[in-house]
Amino acid sequence: MNYNWKAINLNTGTVEEKREEIKNYFLQMYELDEKLFDLLKEKDYIYEQPNKLRHPLIFYYGHTATFFMNKLNMSNITTKRVNKTYESIFAIGVDEMSWDDLNSENYTWPTFEETKAYRDEVKNLVLKLIDTIEFTIPINWNSPMWVILMGIEHENIHIETSSVLLRELDIKFLIDEEIFEYNNERSENYPQNELVKVEAGEVILEKDHNKPEFYGWDNEFSFHKAKIKEFEASKYLVSNGEFLEFVKEGGYNKLHYFSKDGLKWLDFTQTKMPTFWIKEDDKYYLREINRVVPLPLNYPVDINVYEAEAFCKYKSEKLGFEVRLPSEDEFYRLNDYVKAQDCNANIGLKYFNQTPVDKYKMGDFYDVIGNVWQWSITPTYPFDGFQTHPVYDDFTTPTFDDRHALIKGGSFISLGNETLRSARYAFRKHFFQHAGFRYVKSDNEYRTKLNDNVYETDEQISQYCEFHYGEENFCVKNFPKTSVEVLKPYLEGIKKEKALDLGCSVGRSSFELAKVFDEVLGIDFSANFISVGIKLKKYDSLTYKVATEGELYEEKTVALKDFGLEEIKERVTFMQGDACNLKDMYSGYDLIFCSNLIDRLYYPQKFLDDVPNRVNDDGLLVILSPYTWLEAYTPKQNWLGGYVKDNKEVKTLDTLKSNLEDRFELLDTIDVPFVIKETARKHQYTISQMSIWKKSK
Repeated sequence: MNYNWKAINLNTGTVEEKREEIKNYFLQMYELDEKLFDLLKEKDYIYEQPNKLRHPLIFYYGHTATFFMNKLNMSNITTKRVNKTYESIFAIGVDEMSWDDLNSENYTWPTFEETKAYRDEVKNLVLKLIDTIEFTIPINWNSPMWVILMGIEHENIHIETSSVLLRELDIKFLIDEEIFEYNNERSENYPQNELVKVEAGEVILEKDHNKPEFYGWDNEFSFHKAKIKEFEASKYLVSNGEFLEFVKEGGYNKLHYFSKDGLKWLDFTQTKMPTFWIKEDDKYYLREINRVVPLPLNYPVDINVYEAEAFCKYKSEKLGFEVRLPSEDEFYRLNDYVKAQDCNANIGLKYFNQTPVDKYKMGDFYDVIGNVWQWSITPTYPFDGFQTHPVYDDFTTPTFDDRHALIKGGSFISLGNETLRSARYAFRKHFFQHAGFRYVKSDNEYRTKLNDNVYETDEQISQYCEFHYGEENFCVKNFPKTSVEVLKPYLEGIKKEKALDLGCSVGRSSFELAKVFDEVLGIDFSANFISVGIKLKKYDSLTYKVATEGELYEEKTVALKDFGLEEIKERVTFMQGDACNLKDMYSGYDLIFCSNLIDRLYYPQKFLDDVPNRVNDDGLLVILSPYTWLEAYTPKQNWLGGYVKDNKEVKTLDTLKSNLEDRFELLDTIDVPFVIKETARKHQYTISQMSIWKKSK
């Protein structure tokens, strides 16, 4: 089957033409995602867990539909949910984040049929929106249609990710029928690789938020330029045959080939050959997605970055000079040099597997794009002017950690945005993602490390680190610590087993609450924020940079032991979650503490309808807020106060009372001031009101 795998041009055609184009694009993607799961022999096999560090397959089947609903709700394109429960359990947990809860006891997955019915409901809703939503041409990232495209391109990513998980699944669970077209040009011969010159040139990447040609993720925007000196790159991707030389010479046993992290992975897995190879009676076989074939030596090897780096060290010894993985900029230069984007390639599901490394010629090279993703030596990093999209603020930022490497060029199953020159995807270095590599001989400079605390050098994250862990300013004490201290007298006489810090930000109040409660869960919508708390638990100290003047910064280092919090840190857990759509398992709390949260929610009434039910009888709900309602965070129709209705002022505390007084007693309201330091000479002074509510029996 031929798929329309190219990304949609956002600047051409009429609105109605674009509606039809997007509708067809959506339907192809949505149905293709489901078709992958037709490879399962029995529908019940969808509960299998191919990778123990990731969810069962059922999660991924439901997740892509849930993504549409959650993003449409966040952007207020829709205000109703198709299924609140599903849109909670299928929401978070794609990557193996350290805060991801993979305890199967906490999940009651719906049946395949129920999930399919849910997907159908979401599909019909999205189709209706595509037909009716108001937008203009060009479509930019402020357009409501951008959110639809976000869901489509997100599902394109998961088509690829699910195919990898199916490849990791025991083949006994899969049908052997080839419902997609496989390439069968297998050979026990493979071309001998050689280094070929790439002329010097300038690399420029520029993508405008206001008028992008194609949909793009946050990390693709703004401007980047680099001058690349002449270098040499391998003519072919490294083939199974070339990599087999490394295996047969005991490459996996020669520990000096592996990096420090690579050695940890090697020790944990005890790997002796690529993951998708099988060895029986001295013969090698290759596991493709739903079949096993004799190892095609002329196909590209499919490995992770640790194995690719080790091979480069092995190859350097053989050649007598250093070769390494290419940098991202060297990939762009090679791409431009051979005009790869204009070449025929194994991409867009032309085949359901890799093809020979000498099949798709691009100038003097082969497979500059397509066939397999290509690992680079470059960690994920932001271009100048990087900003997150307000509807998906943690698409890229969790990968700014030096533990993710950029992959370039797309694979045989890549679609849409994944196939573009501008695409910048990053995966954990031990992941498998239909990814191989080529090597280069180059004396170009390249980035090998972002820095130790990339989240904390982000301006907003650093500011919150200072707010939570910094000293007092202008005689105003530290706000998170003071808030908990002010609350303590009201905790007398209540159980102190479980507390929830909802909207925990970078975690100081969670740690302070753990001085009182046996168990504290900190939840925040932003993966960027909770990563700070996680790092403080894990490492001796954390360093962040705060602005002092203009482009000048001051470096600060903090540690839990500095605040007397080291002894209680194991009582605290951090999770990513949406305060307007929490999972059902988050309930039974003696205290729910919500600091400066409600006026930053996209739908605070949903929060008020739900969260009180999660508090135990005689437990406390504590809400702190300066009631700073802004349309940048909350659509005006969703404000809880700060407006006039029927010639009467509506104040937030009155709305809280009308929502809570039938089940809660308002014990007190207390003003708690805070100061946010923006620079050495600019501070923001605010007063938050703490309202303390006790739940009646």
